[in-house]
Amino acid sequence: MTTLWKVSCREDLYPGLWQRWFKAQCVAIGWPPADGYRLNKSSNDAGWNRARSALKSVQLGDYVIVTLRGNKVGRLGVVTGKSVEDGAWDPLVPESKDLPAGELGRRLLVRWDLNVGPDSRDMVVALPKSDRFHASELRPTINQIRSRSIESLIRAMNDETNWIGLLTHFDLERALSGFIAAYPHRLEDGFLPHPNERVRERLFGDKKRLDVLLTDRDGTPVIVECKQGSPLLKHLTQIRHYMKLLLRETGRAPRGILVHGGSRKLAADVAKAARKSPKVEIVRYSLDVDFARSD
Repeated sequence: MTTLWKVSCREDLYPGLWQRWFKAQCVAIGWPPADGYRLNKSSNDAGWNRARSALKSVQLGDYVIVTLRGNKVGRLGVVTGKSVEDGAWDPLVPESKDLPAGELGRRLLVRWDLNVGPDSRDMVVALPKSDRFHASELRPTINQIRSRSIESLIRAMNDETNWIGLLTHFDLERALSGFIAAYPHRLEDGFLPHPNERVRERLFGDKKRLDVLLTDRDGTPVIVECKQGSPLLKHLTQIRHYMKLLLRETGRAPRGILVHGGSRKLAADVAKAARKSPKVEIVRYSLDVDFARSD
């Protein structure tokens, strides 16, 4: 019987690690032999005992899914080899003063299934709540997945509404709203900050404050609401609430735009709900950084 394993990829500790795994066609865990961790010897370290038991249990032909923080996954791969013995230590994180033996040197060799998941390795899959792994499965560095079948995981990974960029978003929604307020024309040609600063900055009667208030080339007020992830039905409800309040307070029907950093493809219920009156325009942003040498 084919077993599904997960291996945690700590992009937060080692930026670019997932790209290295993808290129090297492997996943890897730590516990250097130089620090006394032996594959065939138990230890006082419960984490290592659990990890070495898992390493021994992994079989060629088993599946491995790369897990990232925030219920995200990278690629699905098939195990083609094991390089986990003490003498095979080959660190993916180089040796340094803080890591004299390097880190992540016990490798499981894999063949990525490029027919499952996003086309680009810069994209990952944000698992919906119905397809997430149990917290107890995610906690260990390497662990067997029993809560989800391989078939259900593949379905979730092939659903384009779950595809998001790995590191192509603003860390904070207020950073995104600040960018739009400073450069409104980047959202739509002709956009300007709303001329009435008192209206832009004020709280509504229910103590709610919208993210950005602009005007378009026709002078129509434009409410912009910013979200980091994929848009949800509750976000449409929120922006329509602001639109209703602004209409009541200014006497002009505003446009509503929801800017998000989630999947390129909208969930069907969100796309349908956005078309209802009053319509909410949904725009996805992507972050692109350009570098040039200074003279």
